[in-house]
Amino acid sequence: MEWLQLLQRFFSDFVRGAGVTLELTAVGLTLGFVLGLVLALAKIYAPRWLSAIATAYIEVFRGTPLLVQLFLIYYGLPSLGITLSQTLSAYLALGLNSAAYQAEYLRGAIQAIGPSQMMAGRSIGLSRWQTIRFIILPQALRLALPSWSNEPISLLKTTAVVFLIAVQDLMAKAKRAATITYNPIASYLAVAAVYLLMVFALNALLKWLERKTKIPGFDIDVKRV
Repeated sequence: MEWLQLLQRFFSDFVRGAGVTLELTAVGLTLGFVLGLVLALAKIYAPRWLSAIATAYIEVFRGTPLLVQLFLIYYGLPSLGITLSQTLSAYLALGLNSAAYQAEYLRGAIQAIGPSQMMAGRSIGLSRWQTIRFIILPQALRLALPSWSNEPISLLKTTAVVFLIAVQDLMAKAKRAATITYNPIASYLAVAAVYLLMVFALNALLKWLERKTKIPGFDIDVKRV
């Protein structure tokens, strides 16, 4: 099979590209999680004006294509005197975009905990933010994992757009192979196989993490409520 032969020929190139893709995914996911958690908390617990800002951010970044956001950061910011490298622009675009989606996963999980947990924390002398930090968030983060686990997989595949600003990810390596061999079908089939392998491995890791962090008996309690 041509694509298999091409995969063997460009194996080292594809490995380097896959490494960049995984790095982009990890950085974008981490940045998105931190910002997404802030947005989720702001949407639920912050004053109305701050909640409105968080809501607007989420709607804008979920309602516009990632490619547009990437181009605005890489090509648009220099007009304001801010010039970022290709890699930094990719990190920022992926993180800001992912934050909007992660915020909704986390918001749903936090609200699923219920107001009784806040009342319980306050009744034992904890402040509002101490209750959120020590009681609500540890439960919510575990509860969010099954739905949140879609985000790392989606983000890994979404990183493919960054080759358009010359980031040397897996997709860029596929384009290079296609240019050298004049065989785009085999090149992109070979890279598709690499993406599938990474997705299967990541999915297996997330399923294992989900089993390890599952809240015992939570499903039963939800049904009773």
